[in-house]
Formats: sequence, C-alpha cells, structure tokens
Amino acid sequence: MRAAFFMSFSLILTMGTLGLSQSLSDLRNNYVEAVSNKEVCEKMIGELERNANTSIKLAYLGAFETIWANHVSNPIAKLRTFKKGKMKIEEAVKKDKDNVEIRFIRLSIQKNAPGILGYRSNIKEDELFLKANLHKVSSTHLKTQIETILEK
Repeated sequence: MRAAFFMSFSLILTMGTLGLSQSLSDLRNNYVEAVSNKEVCEKMIGELERNANTSIKLAYLGAFETIWANHVSNPIAKLRTFKKGKMKIEEAVKKDKDNVEIRFIRLSIQKNAPGILGYRSNIKEDELFLKANLHKVSSTHLKTQIETILEK
C-alpha cells in the first residue's frame, strides 16, 4: 500500500514537471495555434515564464508575448507586451545568433508585425541566413514552417 502511494505520488510529480517542460514540437505547434487562440497563447506564456531556460524557449516566450498583443484590446497594453516580447527575441538572438529556429522566430514576427511598430529591420538578413542554413534543420515540421515564411 505504501509503495503504491509513493508510485502514484511520483507519477503525479512527473506529470506536473512534464507540463512545465515544453517540447520543441509542442512549442512549434502552439506557436501557429496561438495566433488565433487566445487561451493557447496565454497558456504558453505562463508555462514559458516558468521555464524559459534555453535561448530557443526565450525566443518562443518573446514570440508568444508579441502574439499576445493581438489578443488584448488596450492600445497601451498592446504596445507594452509587443515591446517586451521583442526584447526577449533580440536577447535570444544575441545569445545564439547562429540558431536557425531563433532566426525563424524573429523573421516570422518581423514579417507579420505592423510596420508602425518599427520591428522589421532584420528581415533580409534573416531570410538570407535561413536560406543558407535550411539544410541543417532536421525537423520536417520546422522546415515547412521556415519554407512557408520564406515564401511570404
């Protein structure tokens, strides 16, 4: 009985930890979903705020924050959350400038950001980088996402 209790307790702890530790596949899927789904966007921000322990996760956190700007109605809150996310993306690029996925994240945000926000200065640079390094991407899902943003 005691062993069963400890096994159950261990399983619950493991499940809780898995919820905080997003896989890259989950992040990629939710990244696309967050644009149209406010709940997914909010959930991802909450989880990544507790667990953005890599430069890729930091970039995704920044991306979800910039997407969150689409889900809020107050213009000041929109601008504040967009800037907050943009800073995290730029920090991730500085930490790991040769990371294809981080450069993809920045490019996708810059291509979709309204021009008035002034966050479009790295589009050509990131497009060239991604074209030159696409062969390094092993995930077919990520490769498709990159090819899609390059075609835009």
